[in-house]
Amino acid sequence: MSDTIKYFRHLYDPIYFPIQVVDEYGQIIYINKPFSELWGFNISELKEYSVFRDPELKRNGIQAVIQEVFNTGNIRIQDNYTDSLLRSKEITIPFFRTGIYPISVGDKKYVVLFHEDQTDKVLAEEEVKRARDGNKEAERLKNTFLNVLSHELRTPLNIILGYSSIIRENLKDKVSSEDKIYLENLYSGSERLFKSITQMLEFAQIEAGEYKLNIERVDLSKVIKDCLNLVRNFAIEKKLDIKTNFMKEPIFVDIDLHCVENAINNLLSNAVKFTKQGFIEVELNVLEDRELAVCKIRDSGIGISTQYMDHLFRPFSQEDLNIGRNYEGNGLGLALSKRYIEKMGGSLLVDSIKGVGSTFTFTLPLSQSAIKTRKPEEVKVDRGLPKILMLDDSGSSYELLNAFLKNAYEIKVYSLRDFKLQFIREHDFSAIVFDVNQTHWEQSILICKDLKNNDPLKRPVVILSSEFNEAKIQRFYDAGADKFLVKPFSKKELLGSLNETIKVSN
Repeated sequence: MSDTIKYFRHLYDPIYFPIQVVDEYGQIIYINKPFSELWGFNISELKEYSVFRDPELKRNGIQAVIQEVFNTGNIRIQDNYTDSLLRSKEITIPFFRTGIYPISVGDKKYVVLFHEDQTDKVLAEEEVKRARDGNKEAERLKNTFLNVLSHELRTPLNIILGYSSIIRENLKDKVSSEDKIYLENLYSGSERLFKSITQMLEFAQIEAGEYKLNIERVDLSKVIKDCLNLVRNFAIEKKLDIKTNFMKEPIFVDIDLHCVENAINNLLSNAVKFTKQGFIEVELNVLEDRELAVCKIRDSGIGISTQYMDHLFRPFSQEDLNIGRNYEGNGLGLALSKRYIEKMGGSLLVDSIKGVGSTFTFTLPLSQSAIKTRKPEEVKVDRGLPKILMLDDSGSSYELLNAFLKNAYEIKVYSLRDFKLQFIREHDFSAIVFDVNQTHWEQSILICKDLKNNDPLKRPVVILSSEFNEAKIQRFYDAGADKFLVKPFSKKELLGSLNETIKVSN
């Protein structure tokens, strides 16, 4: 046995995947045990074989790759390796990823082929691709279905609702009591179906990220009162007591009125629907320190079991089948309400005891313009500290930053709604700090780009956010941000980031 073969055996025999070594004539001079077992040949049976005469290797271009490695000395990686030896066996050929690299022993050149079986990985990737394609097709079918649902059902239902209301009004004094019941059932059934279809469409739009908000400044106390008027007659019919406790009004919020009205209507309707006797109480207050409007809707109804609490806000979810039989509803109301409120930076929570009642609490950020009106900015003495421009749309970070930086920087805060690009030209700011929430993520990236492109002094931009996804964070760096701090952060981290970025920019 030559020293070269001993060398290859010592080097490659312990390795578990197939390896072959060929010389400059294409002759296989060494194979390890895994190669012999999989290909089904021993080294003596391959004496007449040459990779440069293999028609399969020539057809798939691997022969040229091997020759290139001999000529250049570069390493190559080849996917889907196969040769005539494998083709001659009655086996399913694995998916090989083959490393082809040169090696010299003395003055002789060789090429080593490492074959790694990638079959399981390839099949898994194919399975994932099929699943992804299936998901895309399901999404396409869903969107097609929703479009058909919207046009083919909502349009005629709207006509049915309109004409049935006219017929009901015009014939109310001309038909028998029995016929009146028929007309009422026709109208209420059509209205229920119309509401369900609308809910399904809006839920699908929100889940797909296609729901467009129309933000306006409104008095939340008035909105709640209007919603209460819609359920008042239903509550009176059930002899329920409606209580209100508005600790402060007006309370201005920046919201999509349609979304908030739907959310409140869903919560109030559920409170009345699932309460057989007792009361419905609505409490509205303001958390001044957090700049939030807080509304609590309590009832003395059937309550919710602790086992079902985790499923409460899932779409089409109902605690048991009897709920669906005894109470009207499609299980979308609470799921929609939660998503409506969260899209505007709020939250929806529930506290309930089975058989005792439930309390649904939702919060909404106060209108920034209302906050400025309510608490006019104090005239501050210029202490000669460097100034920071802060964009804080949620209103939750300014006080913290002011506490962290009060002896090092002065902060001028604006909301997204009030901010204008000329502010960066009119004031002597050392840096721009931007508190970003999920609701205005895309808008914030555009503002970051505008700040970097239009600031003549190229002042640093520091982003504050609870987002920790690397890909989403990178989008801000791509937009020009100098630093991204993930909440929660310490005073030391904030000061260090500001001092570092300001020093670099100077």
